[in-house]
Amino acid sequence: MTQSKCRIHADPAIFFSEDDQEDQFDLLPDPLILVILNKLSDVRSLGRCLAVSRRFNSLVPQVTDLFVRIDRVVTSDGPGCTGDSDETLTLTSTKPRNLFSHLLKLMLFTILKPLNHLHGGVGGPHRPLLPQLSHHSPVQVLKNFTNVENLRIELPAGDVGTEEGVILKWKAEFGSTLQNCVILGGTRMDSKPATDSAMITSSLSPEENNGSIPESFYTNGGLKLRVVWTISSLIAASTRHYLLRQIIKEHPTLKSLVLTDADGQGTLIMKKEQLKEFREKPLAPSASSSRTQVPASNMKLRYAPYLELPGGVGIHGATLVVIRPAGDGNNGSGKKDTEAFVSDAFEGSTYKDAVKALLKRRTYLLEMNGF
Repeated sequence: MTQSKCRIHADPAIFFSEDDQEDQFDLLPDPLILVILNKLSDVRSLGRCLAVSRRFNSLVPQVTDLFVRIDRVVTSDGPGCTGDSDETLTLTSTKPRNLFSHLLKLMLFTILKPLNHLHGGVGGPHRPLLPQLSHHSPVQVLKNFTNVENLRIELPAGDVGTEEGVILKWKAEFGSTLQNCVILGGTRMDSKPATDSAMITSSLSPEENNGSIPESFYTNGGLKLRVVWTISSLIAASTRHYLLRQIIKEHPTLKSLVLTDADGQGTLIMKKEQLKEFREKPLAPSASSSRTQVPASNMKLRYAPYLELPGGVGIHGATLVVIRPAGDGNNGSGKKDTEAFVSDAFEGSTYKDAVKALLKRRTYLLEMNGF
């Protein structure tokens, strides 16, 4: 007797009505879709969402939180580039990563239309570094978004060149000009057992142990190096600030703007009131016309030849520089705001601990002219 191989299948029509066959995603309200898209935030992913459906195409431009990651540049040496001689990038330095890395300058050219020239701050003949960049800039991409409130832009690398092993981090707060800046630096970081760290600390001179800057700091180039770090970081910050002007102008809904880099070296921030000030007050360009002028400022420098941190981490030549424009005063809410800004400037427990420890060191006051 042969067995039947017939199979019985349920009729789909019995279990699913026409209403059940409707796309359930379409039942979600627009405000909920916008919450999801804001969580996504990445501008490239949102760009792909534009092509999903007509509904997405109408909702994506309404996203308020955006993240733009810049990870490459295209030079005029590539296909389709003109190489206009009037739009070249110059660097007045013999090293490609000296005071401020050429890489940041290249990346900044993708944020806005290329400027005519971008100059360094050290001596030497001007020379072309790379021809103009030709690539879709965030300015062009952001034109698709009409209600941007929180914008974060990430460059692929830090802009201040340093020797290998050197620690350098900065964070700057701007309105129409510099309001606050904090710089954390060190010549080397290492991890040592507690006994080794104790030996290093005990080997320091009494003058070094009590928080005073040793005489050797002034004679062996230590102070000069910190000045270079400070000036380079301020130039990098003011260049970023200047190159954001078109984005701020075209997006009046902005409430928060952050420009950082993948290395975590430098961060520029602008909040709602600072963005408002930027729009209302004329921008003061520097003599080079490629960055915002840095105002005359007061600097508080704190230094430790060796800073021992929890977990056996140590920083050699640890330095903290806090900068505020001259004439802003050091009392009241301004001082409290600065203290909060400095304390929360850097992410990561190691850097927070370093700032906290350096704030307890003796303070040295310096003055700097605008440039």
